Amino acid sequence: MKKSKAIIILLCALLVLLGVGYVDLYGVDAEGTASASDISLGLDLAGGVSITYQVVGDEEPDATDMADTIAKLQKRVENYSKEAIVYQEGTDRINIEIPGVTDANKILEELGRPGSLYFIAETDKDGNANYSMQAVTDAQGNASYAYALNKTIDELKADGSIMLEGTDVKTATAGSIKDQTMGNSTYAVDLVMTEEGTKKFEEATRNAYEKGETLGIYYDGSFVSVPSVKGVFSDGNAQISPMNSYEEAESLASTIRIGGLKLELEELHSKVVGAQLGVEAISTSLKAAVIGFIVVAVFMIAVYFLPGFASVIALGIYVALVVLLLNGFDMTLTLSGIAGIILSIGMAVDANVIVFARIREELATGKTVKSAMQIGYDKALSAIIDGNVTTLIAAAVLWLLGPGTVKGFAQTLALGIVLSMFTALVVTKYIMKAFYALGLKNPKWYGVGKEHKTVNFLGKKGIFFGLSLAVILTGFITMGVYKMNTGDALNYSLEFKGGTATTVTFDKSYTLEEINSEMVPLIESTTGSAVQIQTVQGSNEVIFKTGSLDVDQRQALNQMFVDNFGVDETLITSETISSTISNEMKSDTILAVAVAIICMLIYIRFRFSDIRFGVSSIACLLHDVLVVITFYALARVSVSNTFIACLLTIVGYSINATIVIFDRVRENMAVMTKKDDLQDVVNHSITQTLSRSLFTSLTTLVMVGALYIWGVTSIRDFALPLMVGIICGAYSSVCIAGALWYVLRKKFAPKAK
Repeated sequence: MKKSKAIIILLCALLVLLGVGYVDLYGVDAEGTASASDISLGLDLAGGVSITYQVVGDEEPDATDMADTIAKLQKRVENYSKEAIVYQEGTDRINIEIPGVTDANKILEELGRPGSLYFIAETDKDGNANYSMQAVTDAQGNASYAYALNKTIDELKADGSIMLEGTDVKTATAGSIKDQTMGNSTYAVDLVMTEEGTKKFEEATRNAYEKGETLGIYYDGSFVSVPSVKGVFSDGNAQISPMNSYEEAESLASTIRIGGLKLELEELHSKVVGAQLGVEAISTSLKAAVIGFIVVAVFMIAVYFLPGFASVIALGIYVALVVLLLNGFDMTLTLSGIAGIILSIGMAVDANVIVFARIREELATGKTVKSAMQIGYDKALSAIIDGNVTTLIAAAVLWLLGPGTVKGFAQTLALGIVLSMFTALVVTKYIMKAFYALGLKNPKWYGVGKEHKTVNFLGKKGIFFGLSLAVILTGFITMGVYKMNTGDALNYSLEFKGGTATTVTFDKSYTLEEINSEMVPLIESTTGSAVQIQTVQGSNEVIFKTGSLDVDQRQALNQMFVDNFGVDETLITSETISSTISNEMKSDTILAVAVAIICMLIYIRFRFSDIRFGVSSIACLLHDVLVVITFYALARVSVSNTFIACLLTIVGYSINATIVIFDRVRENMAVMTKKDDLQDVVNHSITQTLSRSLFTSLTTLVMVGALYIWGVTSIRDFALPLMVGIICGAYSSVCIAGALWYVLRKKFAPKAK
């Protein structure tokens, strides 16, 4: 009976692996349900819609108003995709790039004309109606009734009938309220006015309430809401209700937000742009994933025998489930997202390594395989939970507080953590039990642990502390020197600094691969800058984004296109563009990371009942981040949009590795006697977990190394510093974390009970 059950478990695991893999590659049915091809891809992989707005008016807009408008537009377009970006072009233009969509007209229709929302009194000072219900006929000849203006906007402004504008609204959010009469819930839009808007809104509602009139909300040529006014609102808060659905409430709230921009914009042009990196980036990343997976699989089987084979099956299911759930949760996948998933394959073995090491330790004491497996999982559980929950806390905070691109990263990170815990603690466990039930009970198939001589890591803590301090100081000095000589501490890319967008119309169509091989090297040698490419669908137009170019560099670039590709120079245009990573995005990211660190510190304090563990963990985390930044400074690796993803990955990786060691220290302290020396306990704990620290780092390094060897240039800029972070994370968890906790414990000894 047990053998039959075991065979069923193994067959189910293999069927899930094969079935999910089939779904990932080919889809379920003709409708394309659950197919990997349905996953939303970012602008770098799939292209999308690019819209250029121009500020209405003859005067050059104020820089502060432009920055405020860009920030609010960024929040608005994130409803379409977390990876959407908004940036300035020239002095009076704003570009919006939204991945994964191809219908520019639909986007324009939904966005409307930003910055043109008005709150209009129903009648003017003389009692004349400013708007009224009128018959409207659609394109099919169907008649309906809707509110329409009786005057022009200019006339309404002149006679004082426009009571407020969109800029007077601070926030507009959708929500639900309880109907006091019926007792059921209904939907509403909550409005909060600015300080100036509060005064205007009080006057507007008093005017409407005393006359028993409505207050029309007019946006982009039509009324979006004409609510009745049931009182005078003097505190700047109001509510529009009831709404038929949450979607209707959110749509109105979103419209009011987009109409609250300081500048009025009009569409200049829109286009559908191709992928920045194209098929080559995806194929090389997948090639790296396959090779890395095979190497990790061979390693796990060679080191851990039968449990290693079980973990490889579970790892295959893990990868397939990640792809399926990316589709199910409609997450937008970018190149850094692909790198994050491939990285998670290496990290997914972490829980397995912890469990397998525990099983070997139990087998070494003479326990049976069945008993060793049960005890191994029981003892490993706390380390696995603590390590993953701290990283999950970071992911949750980043998702709640971070900007759009960070939210996408946080979603992928959280998904990987939850699935890796499930496959390690459930799937691998039951596959191993199935093997055991089939008669594979000999301990040699599972590996019997050996007692290793305790390494005196703490004896060399002075060397480790000094080395780390020297590296970090070198980084600060290097950044200071570069700051004085070049104005920039790091090698910032155009995502951080802005640059020049050169649009070229060729006499024939070029593929992305042809552009990369034939043009990019010439552009880089001419401008001395890295290049981003965007093709425009349905035309021979290509947009090249580089670092900022002066007049001579622009002329040299234009001449290069004329000489080498026969381009008509009149068909080349250049515009200065701002950074796509705004100051608000930077500050939001810093705030999110800071809050995540505080939350992790609180969790560690709660779980370990010793604040020194938390302080040491955070210190190691900051140590790893600073060492990686030092590498960026010394190697002059380009600091692009993957920089944030790289540092966030290291934050999660570092805290996980450190917690595993601290969990073992806590366990050993619980059984230590008065004769045991605390230094020996810490050294013994680090030695016991050494295989986990090294093997997990090695498997992760293999995956990232494959990305670096076979990936495209942009993915290498992500992989190289990440490899440094992985090595540094292993070093800090083994050499710094325990030693720092020991020093703090001795310096600030707990009070005797």
